[in-house]
Amino acid sequence: MKFILGLTNWHEYWELTKRAATKAEELGFWGVSMPDHYVRAGRLNAGTLDSWLALTHLASQTRVVHVGTMVTPIPFRPPALLAKMVSTVDVISDGRTFLGVGAGWSRGEFEAYSEWNDSSIRVSKTEEGVRLIRDLWTKEKVEFQGKYYHSKGGVLEPKPIQKPHPPFLFGGSSPRMLRLAGKYANIVFLPPDMNLDFIEAKTIVLNAAKKNKRTSKFSFAAGSPISPEKHGPPKYDSESLRQAVLEADKNGCEYFDFSVPENGLLDSMSDFARDVMPSFS
Repeated sequence: MKFILGLTNWHEYWELTKRAATKAEELGFWGVSMPDHYVRAGRLNAGTLDSWLALTHLASQTRVVHVGTMVTPIPFRPPALLAKMVSTVDVISDGRTFLGVGAGWSRGEFEAYSEWNDSSIRVSKTEEGVRLIRDLWTKEKVEFQGKYYHSKGGVLEPKPIQKPHPPFLFGGSSPRMLRLAGKYANIVFLPPDMNLDFIEAKTIVLNAAKKNKRTSKFSFAAGSPISPEKHGPPKYDSESLRQAVLEADKNGCEYFDFSVPENGLLDSMSDFARDVMPSFS
Protein backbone atom coordinates (compact mmCIF):
# COMPACT_ATOMS: atom_id res chain seq x y z
CA MET A 1 0.00 0.00 0.00
CA LYS A 2 1.24 3.49 -0.89
CA PHE A 3 0.11 6.33 1.35
CA ILE A 4 -0.68 9.90 0.27
CA LEU A 5 -0.80 12.66 2.87
CA GLY A 6 -3.62 15.12 2.27
CA LEU A 7 -2.50 18.69 2.99
CA THR A 8 -4.18 22.07 2.49
CA ASN A 9 -3.46 25.14 0.40
CA TRP A 10 -4.90 27.49 3.03
CA HIS A 11 -2.49 30.35 3.62
CA GLU A 12 -2.85 30.24 7.40
CA TYR A 13 -1.43 26.69 7.48
CA TRP A 14 1.45 27.20 5.04
CA GLU A 15 4.23 26.83 7.62
CA LEU A 16 2.59 23.62 8.88
CA THR A 17 2.18 22.37 5.32
CA LYS A 18 5.89 22.82 4.61
CA ARG A 19 6.88 20.97 7.75
CA ALA A 20 4.38 18.20 7.08
CA ALA A 21 5.64 17.62 3.53
CA THR A 22 9.24 17.09 4.61
CA LYS A 23 8.11 14.95 7.54
CA ALA A 24 5.96 12.84 5.19
CA GLU A 25 9.09 12.01 3.24
CA GLU A 26 10.94 11.04 6.42
CA LEU A 27 8.04 8.81 7.51
CA GLY A 28 7.78 6.93 4.21
CA PHE A 29 4.64 8.40 2.64
CA TRP A 30 4.53 7.91 -1.12
CA GLY A 31 3.05 11.33 -1.82
CA VAL A 32 1.55 14.56 -0.56
CA SER A 33 -1.47 16.23 -2.12
CA MET A 34 -3.29 19.54 -1.99
CA PRO A 35 -6.81 20.54 -3.02
CA ASP A 36 -6.73 22.92 -5.98
CA HIS A 37 -9.09 25.75 -5.07
CA TYR A 38 -8.77 29.53 -5.02
CA VAL A 39 -11.91 29.98 -2.92
CA ARG A 40 -12.73 28.16 0.30
CA ALA A 41 -16.30 26.92 0.59
CA GLY A 42 -18.34 29.39 2.60
CA ARG A 43 -15.41 31.80 3.02
CA LEU A 44 -14.95 33.81 -0.16
CA ASN A 45 -12.39 36.16 1.40
CA ALA A 46 -10.28 33.49 3.13
CA GLY A 47 -6.67 33.19 1.97
CA THR A 48 -5.53 30.37 -0.29
CA LEU A 49 -2.32 29.72 -2.20
CA ASP A 50 -2.10 28.58 -5.79
CA SER A 51 -1.60 24.86 -5.28
CA TRP A 52 0.70 24.21 -8.23
CA LEU A 53 3.02 27.03 -7.22
CA ALA A 54 2.97 25.76 -3.64
CA LEU A 55 3.67 22.20 -4.79
CA THR A 56 6.64 23.49 -6.79
CA HIS A 57 8.14 24.79 -3.57
CA LEU A 58 7.43 21.52 -1.75
CA ALA A 59 9.08 19.60 -4.59
CA SER A 60 12.21 21.72 -4.17
CA GLN A 61 12.33 20.90 -0.45
CA THR A 62 12.01 17.12 -0.86
CA ARG A 63 13.83 14.37 -2.74
CA VAL A 64 11.60 11.31 -2.89
CA VAL A 65 7.97 12.05 -2.01
CA HIS A 66 5.53 12.65 -4.90
CA VAL A 67 3.55 15.90 -5.09
CA GLY A 68 0.19 16.54 -6.74
CA THR A 69 -3.42 17.62 -6.39
CA MET A 70 -6.52 16.01 -4.94
CA VAL A 71 -7.87 17.24 -7.30
CA THR A 72 -7.52 19.89 -10.00
CA PRO A 73 -10.78 20.99 -11.69
CA ILE A 74 -9.67 20.60 -15.30
CA PRO A 75 -12.15 23.14 -16.79
CA PHE A 76 -10.89 25.83 -14.38
CA ARG A 77 -7.77 26.66 -16.44
CA PRO A 78 -6.79 26.35 -20.11
CA PRO A 79 -5.62 22.71 -20.20
CA ALA A 80 -2.62 23.41 -22.43
CA LEU A 81 -1.27 25.84 -19.83
CA LEU A 82 -1.97 23.31 -17.08
CA ALA A 83 -0.05 20.69 -19.08
CA LYS A 84 2.97 23.01 -19.13
CA MET A 85 2.70 23.75 -15.39
CA VAL A 86 2.53 20.09 -14.37
CA SER A 87 5.28 19.11 -16.80
CA THR A 88 7.51 21.79 -15.27
CA VAL A 89 6.91 20.43 -11.76
CA ASP A 90 7.68 16.93 -13.00
CA VAL A 91 10.95 18.08 -14.55
CA ILE A 92 12.22 20.06 -11.56
CA SER A 93 11.18 17.27 -9.15
CA ASP A 94 12.90 14.62 -11.30
CA GLY A 95 9.64 12.81 -12.03
CA ARG A 96 7.62 13.10 -8.82
CA THR A 97 4.31 14.71 -9.69
CA PHE A 98 0.76 13.54 -10.35
CA LEU A 99 -2.26 15.41 -11.69
CA GLY A 100 -5.52 15.04 -9.83
CA VAL A 101 -8.48 15.18 -12.24
CA GLY A 102 -11.93 16.49 -11.40
CA ALA A 103 -14.68 18.43 -13.16
CA GLY A 104 -15.07 21.11 -10.47
CA TRP A 105 -18.02 21.87 -8.22
CA SER A 106 -17.63 25.40 -6.79
CA ARG A 107 -19.82 27.71 -8.85
CA GLY A 108 -18.64 30.83 -7.00
CA GLU A 109 -15.02 29.96 -7.66
CA PHE A 110 -15.58 29.40 -11.36
CA GLU A 111 -17.61 32.59 -11.72
CA ALA A 112 -14.86 34.58 -9.98
CA TYR A 113 -11.89 33.17 -11.90
CA SER A 114 -13.08 31.18 -14.90
CA GLU A 115 -16.40 30.24 -16.53
CA TRP A 116 -19.19 28.23 -14.94
CA ASN A 117 -21.05 25.58 -16.93
CA ASP A 118 -23.54 22.90 -16.00
CA SER A 119 -22.20 19.52 -14.92
CA SER A 120 -22.54 17.81 -18.30
CA ILE A 121 -20.42 20.48 -20.02
CA ARG A 122 -17.84 20.50 -17.19
CA VAL A 123 -17.39 16.74 -17.53
CA SER A 124 -17.12 17.05 -21.32
CA LYS A 125 -14.50 19.76 -20.87
CA THR A 126 -12.67 17.53 -18.42
CA GLU A 127 -12.42 14.66 -20.89
CA GLU A 128 -11.34 16.94 -23.71
CA GLY A 129 -8.83 18.66 -21.45
CA VAL A 130 -7.29 15.36 -20.33
CA ARG A 131 -6.91 14.27 -23.96
CA LEU A 132 -5.18 17.54 -24.87
CA ILE A 133 -2.88 17.40 -21.83
CA ARG A 134 -1.94 13.81 -22.64
CA ASP A 135 -1.20 14.70 -26.26
CA LEU A 136 1.02 17.61 -25.26
CA TRP A 137 2.91 15.40 -22.80
CA THR A 138 3.49 12.56 -25.27
CA LYS A 139 3.56 13.93 -28.84
CA GLU A 140 6.24 15.97 -30.54
CA LYS A 141 3.69 18.28 -32.14
CA VAL A 142 -0.02 18.55 -31.40
CA GLU A 143 -2.88 19.41 -33.74
CA PHE A 144 -5.98 19.33 -31.55
CA GLN A 145 -9.39 20.57 -32.61
CA GLY A 146 -11.98 19.90 -29.95
CA LYS A 147 -15.33 21.41 -29.16
CA TYR A 148 -13.95 23.43 -26.25
CA TYR A 149 -10.15 23.41 -26.59
CA HIS A 150 -7.74 23.78 -29.49
CA SER A 151 -4.02 23.56 -30.13
CA LYS A 152 -2.46 24.38 -33.49
CA GLY A 153 1.13 23.22 -33.75
CA GLY A 154 1.41 22.77 -29.99
CA VAL A 155 4.92 21.84 -28.84
CA LEU A 156 5.54 21.18 -25.16
CA GLU A 157 9.22 20.93 -24.25
CA PRO A 158 10.72 19.68 -22.10
CA LYS A 159 8.47 16.68 -21.78
CA PRO A 160 7.70 15.30 -18.34
CA ILE A 161 10.33 13.01 -16.84
CA GLN A 162 7.79 10.25 -16.16
CA LYS A 163 6.90 8.07 -19.13
CA PRO A 164 4.57 7.90 -20.83
CA HIS A 165 3.42 10.81 -18.62
CA PRO A 166 2.73 11.80 -14.99
CA PRO A 167 -0.15 9.83 -13.47
CA PHE A 168 -3.70 11.06 -13.85
CA LEU A 169 -5.42 10.62 -10.47
CA PHE A 170 -9.17 10.77 -11.07
CA GLY A 171 -11.24 11.90 -8.08
CA GLY A 172 -14.78 12.33 -9.40
CA SER A 173 -17.49 9.96 -8.21
CA SER A 174 -20.41 10.54 -10.59
CA PRO A 175 -21.11 7.62 -12.94
CA ARG A 176 -19.85 9.56 -15.95
CA MET A 177 -16.61 10.58 -14.22
CA LEU A 178 -16.11 6.98 -13.13
CA ARG A 179 -16.45 5.87 -16.74
CA LEU A 180 -13.86 8.46 -17.77
CA ALA A 181 -11.58 7.15 -15.04
CA GLY A 182 -11.83 3.68 -16.53
CA LYS A 183 -10.74 5.16 -19.83
CA TYR A 184 -7.97 7.55 -18.80
CA ALA A 185 -6.94 7.26 -15.12
CA ASN A 186 -3.72 5.83 -13.76
CA ILE A 187 -5.04 6.07 -10.20
CA VAL A 188 -8.77 6.03 -9.41
CA PHE A 189 -9.60 7.60 -6.05
CA LEU A 190 -13.01 6.51 -4.77
CA PRO A 191 -13.81 8.94 -1.93
CA PRO A 192 -15.48 7.78 1.29
CA ASP A 193 -18.40 10.19 0.86
CA MET A 194 -19.59 8.76 -2.46
CA ASN A 195 -23.27 8.13 -3.03
CA LEU A 196 -22.31 4.78 -4.54
CA ASP A 197 -21.01 1.71 -2.74
CA PHE A 198 -17.24 1.25 -3.23
CA ILE A 199 -17.60 -2.03 -5.12
CA GLU A 200 -20.39 -0.61 -7.27
CA ALA A 201 -18.22 2.38 -8.21
CA LYS A 202 -15.21 0.16 -8.85
CA THR A 203 -17.31 -2.03 -11.13
CA ILE A 204 -18.33 1.00 -13.23
CA VAL A 205 -14.64 1.87 -13.66
CA LEU A 206 -13.65 -1.70 -14.58
CA ASN A 207 -16.52 -2.06 -17.05
CA ALA A 208 -15.53 1.22 -18.74
CA ALA A 209 -11.93 0.03 -19.01
CA LYS A 210 -13.10 -3.21 -20.62
CA LYS A 211 -15.46 -1.40 -23.00
CA ASN A 212 -12.61 0.83 -24.16
CA LYS A 213 -10.35 -2.22 -24.58
CA ARG A 214 -7.87 -0.72 -22.18
CA THR A 215 -4.63 -2.65 -21.74
CA SER A 216 -2.56 -0.27 -19.57
CA LYS A 217 -2.53 -0.90 -15.83
CA PHE A 218 -4.28 1.37 -13.35
CA SER A 219 -4.78 1.36 -9.59
CA PHE A 220 -7.48 2.20 -7.06
CA ALA A 221 -7.23 4.44 -4.01
CA ALA A 222 -9.42 4.92 -0.94
CA GLY A 223 -9.34 7.55 1.80
CA SER A 224 -9.75 8.43 5.45
CA PRO A 225 -13.24 8.33 6.99
CA ILE A 226 -15.34 11.49 6.70
CA SER A 227 -16.86 13.21 9.71
CA PRO A 228 -20.64 13.35 9.07
CA GLU A 229 -20.99 16.53 11.11
CA LYS A 230 -18.30 18.61 9.41
CA HIS A 231 -17.92 16.93 6.01
CA GLY A 232 -14.18 16.67 6.61
CA PRO A 233 -11.74 14.29 8.28
CA PRO A 234 -12.63 13.36 11.86
CA LYS A 235 -10.22 13.62 14.76
CA TYR A 236 -7.30 11.23 14.45
CA ASP A 237 -8.16 7.71 15.58
CA SER A 238 -5.59 5.03 14.76
CA GLU A 239 -8.04 2.14 15.08
CA SER A 240 -10.69 3.61 12.75
CA LEU A 241 -7.96 4.46 10.25
CA ARG A 242 -6.52 0.96 10.53
CA GLN A 243 -9.95 -0.44 9.71
CA ALA A 244 -10.29 1.96 6.76
CA VAL A 245 -6.90 0.89 5.38
CA LEU A 246 -7.77 -2.76 5.93
CA GLU A 247 -11.03 -2.28 4.03
CA ALA A 248 -9.17 -0.53 1.23
CA ASP A 249 -6.70 -3.40 1.07
CA LYS A 250 -9.53 -5.94 0.87
CA ASN A 251 -11.09 -3.90 -1.95
CA GLY A 252 -7.90 -4.12 -3.98
CA CYS A 253 -6.61 -0.58 -3.43
CA GLU A 254 -2.93 0.17 -3.90
CA TYR A 255 -3.14 3.72 -2.51
CA PHE A 256 -4.66 5.29 0.58
CA ASP A 257 -5.23 9.01 1.15
CA PHE A 258 -4.46 9.90 4.79
CA SER A 259 -6.30 13.10 5.78
CA VAL A 260 -6.77 14.37 9.33
CA PRO A 261 -7.38 17.83 10.83
CA GLU A 262 -4.49 20.32 10.88
CA ASN A 263 -4.64 20.45 14.67
CA GLY A 264 -2.10 17.86 15.80
CA LEU A 265 -1.21 16.92 12.21
CA LEU A 266 2.49 16.22 12.78
CA ASP A 267 1.80 13.95 15.75
CA SER A 268 -1.01 12.19 13.88
CA MET A 269 1.31 11.52 10.95
CA SER A 270 3.95 10.03 13.22
CA ASP A 271 1.42 7.85 15.02
CA PHE A 272 -0.08 6.62 11.74
CA ALA A 273 3.35 5.84 10.30
CA ARG A 274 4.25 3.89 13.45
CA ASP A 275 0.94 2.15 14.24
CA VAL A 276 -0.72 1.54 10.86
CA MET A 277 1.57 1.84 7.84
CA PRO A 278 3.99 -1.02 8.68
CA SER A 279 1.13 -3.54 8.58
CA PHE A 280 0.40 -2.68 4.95
CA SER A 281 3.87 -2.13 3.52
